[in-house]
Amino acid sequence: MRLYLTLSLFLIVFFANGQENYSTLTQKALETMWKSKDEAGYEKALEMYEKAFKMYPDSIDGTGLYKSSVIAAELKDYDKAFKYLIPLAKMKVDEDGFPGWSYIIGESAESEYENLLGDKRWNVLKQNAIKDKEKFYKELNKIEDEFFKIKSYSLDEALDGKALYEKIKNYNPYLPKNQQNYSITFKISDSAQTSYLIHLPQSYNPQNKYPLLFFLHGAVRVNALSDYQMVQENLGGWNRFYTKYADLNNVILVFPKGSEKYNWMSPDDGFFMIPDMLKQIKKTINIDDNKVFISGHSNGATGSFSYLMKESTQFAGFYGFNTYPKVFTGGTFVENIKNRSFINFSTDQDYYYPPNANNDLNKLMKGINADYKEYRYTGFPHWFPQFDESEPAYQILFKDIKDRTRNSFPKDISWEFDDDKYGTVDWLSNAKLDTLKSKAVWHKELNFKITEWLKYDKNDSLILEKVNKEAFNFKRKSGKIKATYANNIFSLRTSCLQSFYINISPEMVNLNKKVRVYVNGKLYFHQKIKYDNKLMLQTFEDNRDREQVWVNHIKIVI
Repeated sequence: MRLYLTLSLFLIVFFANGQENYSTLTQKALETMWKSKDEAGYEKALEMYEKAFKMYPDSIDGTGLYKSSVIAAELKDYDKAFKYLIPLAKMKVDEDGFPGWSYIIGESAESEYENLLGDKRWNVLKQNAIKDKEKFYKELNKIEDEFFKIKSYSLDEALDGKALYEKIKNYNPYLPKNQQNYSITFKISDSAQTSYLIHLPQSYNPQNKYPLLFFLHGAVRVNALSDYQMVQENLGGWNRFYTKYADLNNVILVFPKGSEKYNWMSPDDGFFMIPDMLKQIKKTINIDDNKVFISGHSNGATGSFSYLMKESTQFAGFYGFNTYPKVFTGGTFVENIKNRSFINFSTDQDYYYPPNANNDLNKLMKGINADYKEYRYTGFPHWFPQFDESEPAYQILFKDIKDRTRNSFPKDISWEFDDDKYGTVDWLSNAKLDTLKSKAVWHKELNFKITEWLKYDKNDSLILEKVNKEAFNFKRKSGKIKATYANNIFSLRTSCLQSFYINISPEMVNLNKKVRVYVNGKLYFHQKIKYDNKLMLQTFEDNRDREQVWVNHIKIVI
């Protein structure tokens, strides 16, 4: 079932004052198992596990029992296999948070324990595991129901417009939570679902608003969707510094689970997940709408960068460890960063994205006056978060979270997109492309060449390879809009667009005066704006944002 281990477990070896302990003994046993080419190697590995069990009986863990049972089953030593498998199956959860029943009826169980399937003891374990699984999900559903419980709170469309606006701004149906960690199921489609783990501050008070940080995992191609998340696999290991500094700074952490098909990088099928998870969370947890952030490592960092480029409205800032800064589902329109910010923590020995390309990206970002920072750490490979030396990067990240607040009503917006799904940023929404039009003179591509790339050779040595590739690919024709407002006047320039909406907030304009809208120098609108209660309720239902509350909008058709 889980004969593979995460990269972190491959790389972390434990030492205690230079002496052998349970962890070092079982690590050596595991390495012996990996290197085994015949039964003799497996027998040696099993002996090593048994030595660790005998010397440190109080330290026996699920991983040790699991590996020993698999090896014994492979060697057809049935009594020993069940000796270790029976206590493993009885565990409520192991040290990694996996329930005991999952080892018996998980996806790979029958292949790993193929030699045991004809034994009566296996059928007993399987029947008990089915009952334990049913009990597990019943408890999970009960906890999830408690998570979503809120006070009754009505928003009446019949209210005076200004009164409804104020009521939305002060929306607070939140209740205390019984737990600090919740695994929440998330529906992707009628045939697919996944989950996310949410970690609350220990002193969570529903009357206070809290910053929230999404962490997007990497290696999306080798991950699978899971309808439950375990605390240990998310809060420890490589994520230990997220947990440490989130707890110190009262930041809520969210760990979504993606897969090869449904993720935040490529393809586009799962890109909706993070904004929809945020909406779901905002219904039951008191989130500071102006302090929602995204971070990630590797593919997850690329995902963070992609939300910055494609769908940044709900977020205040973006971070990435060992980032490949590119949108893989369309064009990478780097000027979109000017609406937000990005901090990249890179290393000089990274096969995923080379230092020289980061140098050129820094120049490009500086040239457009973007809020972009890179911190480069020398002597570290792609899996930088594994190392204790990565801790200062998290200190930088959480200081930025503390200091940074989203500007909900920016005076200036620049936005480019090549898919109508992503034609929204802040007070500009639902922009639609007209790719038959010619590009405006000011609508230009920004790109650079990458000429060198780091890669591992057959000896696992890092070598420099000459390449000739564009940093970004532009697969489709894009549209672009530049917009400003001041003193009830909106001025916009467009390229390859047919229509868009301007969302209106009382914090942007004086509703007692007329609003004027100029597009490409032509007056398109000159009227007063009234409260539209139906629109207010609909947009709040769509995004649960109590800061960006739109009281009406203006549709512009070019």
